[in-house]
Parts: sequence; C-alpha cells; structure tokens
Amino acid sequence: MMRLKGFVLGTLILFSYNLVAQNIRGVVLDAYTNQPIESASVYFDNTTIGTSTNDKGEFEIQLKEGVTSALVISFLGYEKVLLDTYNSKQFYKIVLNESADSLDEVVIYTDDGMPKAIKLQQFREQFLGFSKFAKSCMILNEDALILRFDQDSKQLSVSATEPVIVQNNSLQYQVNFDIIDFVIDYSYIDVLRGNYQIKSMLYSGTSFYKPLENDKPKQAEKNREQVYKGSVLHFMRALTNKRLKKDKYFIFSKGFRVDPNKYISVSEVGNTDSFNVKLRAPLSVLYKREFQSEIELPLGFKQKISEVTITTNDTLKRTIQVKGSTSNAEPYYNVEFIVDSYGNYSPIDAFYFIGYMGNQRVGDSLPFDYELP
Repeated sequence: MMRLKGFVLGTLILFSYNLVAQNIRGVVLDAYTNQPIESASVYFDNTTIGTSTNDKGEFEIQLKEGVTSALVISFLGYEKVLLDTYNSKQFYKIVLNESADSLDEVVIYTDDGMPKAIKLQQFREQFLGFSKFAKSCMILNEDALILRFDQDSKQLSVSATEPVIVQNNSLQYQVNFDIIDFVIDYSYIDVLRGNYQIKSMLYSGTSFYKPLENDKPKQAEKNREQVYKGSVLHFMRALTNKRLKKDKYFIFSKGFRVDPNKYISVSEVGNTDSFNVKLRAPLSVLYKREFQSEIELPLGFKQKISEVTITTNDTLKRTIQVKGSTSNAEPYYNVEFIVDSYGNYSPIDAFYFIGYMGNQRVGDSLPFDYELP
C-alpha cells in the first residue's frame, strides 16, 4: 500500500460556496479551450471513494469524516491535480493542462541490454509483490507500460501512458494505479545467467480501488482480513488506538523487547481525528511472534546492517548497529508524523519499513477506508 505527499500539477481557482451537505463540488475545465472535461476521474487517493465529471465537467464527491488523502483529479492526456487541503465550503474550479509527456507516448526502442520479457517480469514482481495474493493479480493493460533500462546506472525505470489497471482476484479489487515513479536499482546483473540482484526499489503513485462483484464474497472478505492483519494499515491503527499488545504487536530495540510507551508517543491533534506520533527509531516490530518488520530512519542517519536473513515465511530479520545521527545532540524521539483515523500517515518519507511490512506491494494492498467485516 502506498501514499504520497500531495502536490498540484495544473491551475486551481477557489470560489466561496455555501454547502449544507459534507460534499466537495467543483468543475473541471480544459486550460486552453476553457471547455468542460467530461468523464474526468475524481477520487481520494488510495480509497474506494470516487466519482467522475458529467457532461458539464461538474463533480460532487462525498467528504467522509476522517479522510485526509489527497483529492486526485485526472484525465488521460492531461496533467493531474492533487489537492492536499479541501473543504465543503468551497467550490473548486480545476483547470487541467495538456500533458507534455503525451508527446513521448510513441517511442521506438533499441536493445538496451535487458530483454523486454525480463523487464516486464521484474516489474510485475516488484510492483505486484510476492505473496499468494499478489500471484492472483493480473495487469490488464501491460501495453501501456514504458520500460527503460540504463546499462550504465544499472537502473530499470517504468512509466505508463495511462493508469495501470490491476485486477486482484483474491482480494476482489480493481486497482487503478497512476505511476509517478518506479525505479529498480541493481547491484549486479548477468543477463546470460539470469542473475538480477536488486539493491533497492522505489515506487510512488496515486490509486483508486473499485470493489469487484463475485460469487464468493465471504472468501474475498477472509482474504482481505488476512492481508490486513500485520499490514502497515493495521499497525498504524493499532498504534493510534493503543491496541499494540491486544493486536499482538511487540516492539524491540537493539534486539530487546521494550515497553512501547517508552519509545513511542501518541497524542491527539487538536479537535481532529488525527494523531501526532513520535518514536525512537530504529525499532523492530514483531507481529504474532512470527512476522518481523523494521522501522528505519531516512537518509541522514548513518546505519550499518551487519546481518540479513530471509526466512521461508518471507520474514526479514535484521541485526542493526546504529551509529547515530550526524548531529551532535540526537533527541529522544527522532521521528515524528501524523496518522489519521484510517491509519494513513504523513509525511510518507519520515521513516521507512523493511521486512514483512516493507515487502508488501500493490498485490497486498487495501484501500485506506477498508474496515473489518
């Protein structure tokens, strides 16, 4: 599951508008012609809450209590707009500009050192994931993918001419994922032997979830519950609701189990449903005494990983020796972020997960507004 810091690509104009219902209303126009854009997508990022514009370019979308995801407005061939802040007392006039990238959609590729089939395989694995749920996924529009490999930097980058459509048969969602960045860095490549050693992988984008109708709804609910428990979403909700022990999470520091209250601080943010979280990283998170994850510091903190072991159940176990911050006086809490009532946290780059939670990809993801049945 993936959330982005919001940004705006395009022009946004606000008008005062008195609304009774907790809905967001607006109109989407072409920047050049000032004509309405019909069927533009309007949705809250990483949720099932979305709509589309009518023939007049108008939209109305429900603003559910607790939602803090960016509001995404997009249409094929145009630069999308992401709104970090919004409220029901404003009428939004969204002006979309044509995307300059649309000129690059038709590209003739020469041999770049990695066969197309391998590039596609690498993308599928790193984008969808490795679990049984990921293996049930199908990308329905692979012809929209643009895969480029740079031999000098040993880097595979992927973009798409339209949102990538993923059908998750196990979780019964269709996920429309609009790629912003997707980069795989390799430490070593031997094409003849099929040896591709990945150093790091980064991807970002916006996503909209559409539940699928099926004849086995109970099985889909069971699968969703299974992938939810132990996920980043589950952990964040347990953290802010002070249910870590009840939900079978244990916190470790430098190999020793510790009292979460001494390493993690959670407080309410004013009169909102959000929480301010401070913690002392790096920390290890163990779920059900089986699935291990690490909360690690972002760049700027020097760390040395002395041992890495991957077990058969995909749990990543690490022994970390911390050399500390580059600053002279490191505070007790060195990570701070905000978590909303859905378990969505920001800024996304305040820290990062490795291990079990870090290995979860699009094929293991659930919308922020998912709730246990």
